[in-house]
Parts: sequence; structure tokens; C-alpha cells
Amino acid sequence: MLLTISGLPGSGTTTVSRILSQKHGLEMVSAGEVFRSLAKEYGMTLAEFGELAESDDSIDLEIDARQKEIAGTRDNIILEGRLAGHMAPHALKIWIKAPVELRVRRVVARESGSFEQKLEETKQREASEAIRYSTIYGINIGDLSAYDLVIDSARWDQFQVADIISCAVERFSGQ
Repeated sequence: MLLTISGLPGSGTTTVSRILSQKHGLEMVSAGEVFRSLAKEYGMTLAEFGELAESDDSIDLEIDARQKEIAGTRDNIILEGRLAGHMAPHALKIWIKAPVELRVRRVVARESGSFEQKLEETKQREASEAIRYSTIYGINIGDLSAYDLVIDSARWDQFQVADIISCAVERFSGQ
């Protein structure tokens, strides 16, 4: 079983992935973990490596190559990350969405900063990522047609979202 969970910051992808990992006994591999691992390999802090990634497309490409490698060589995993659904075309691909204001409130709850500050940062980050994904991969991050299931996490809490995905996992793995 290969499952991908994608979504924008604050949508709940990491939380839901952890719940599903425990519920189904699946290993969770996140793009963030791959990013942290690469930063360590480069001997850089996360902030330094983040700055490098903004100016060097090879960092994104290396993260994605590692995710593709993991998807192709391991069984029973959840691949979590913004572009994970594009890295594993044969997986059950899930996109979790939520309105930007709710996502920002969630980010503020787990990090320091004001709502206004995080809203501006989120809008800038998402605009920058949209350009990068289009330029590097030809992917329109707003086009969700690559996903098998799109869930709005504003409508349900993290456990309900995980339950909905679990139903899809059971049907998908029963094929």
C-alpha cells in the first residue's frame, strides 16, 4: 500500500498522516523529513538550507528524487508532502484542503507570530512555491485533478478526516 497525503501548510497533512500511520501500521515519510536529512548532509541549519533551496532548483529536485526512490522501493508507506501525489502516480493520492484563514490560525497555534504576519508569510510562500512548481515541474499546484480524493479539513476534525481516508484506503487496498 502506497498512500500520498498532500496539501498546503496548515491543512492538516502531517497530523492526519500520523493518525493514519498508527491506524494502518504504515511508515510515514514526509518531505519535511527528507528536507531535514538533506540539510544535515549539507552541514547546514534548516534556515540556511531553506535559503539555499529558494535559489537552487536542484534542492527541490533532490528531495523529489528521494521521495520517488522511497515510493519505488518501500511497501506500506505514507508519503506526505506538497507534491507527493505527483511523485507516486500509482499510489492512492489524497489532497487535504482548508481555507487560508483557517490554515493560518493553525500555523499560528503551533508557531509564534501574529495572524497578520503569518497570513502575509503564507501568501508569499504559496505564491513563490506556485511559481517554482510551475517552472521546475510544469505543475499547477491549484489543479487537483491528479488526486483520487480531495477533503476539506475545515468541515471535519483530524480524526474524521483520517476516518474518511481510511475508508478509501480499505477500498483501494481491496482492489
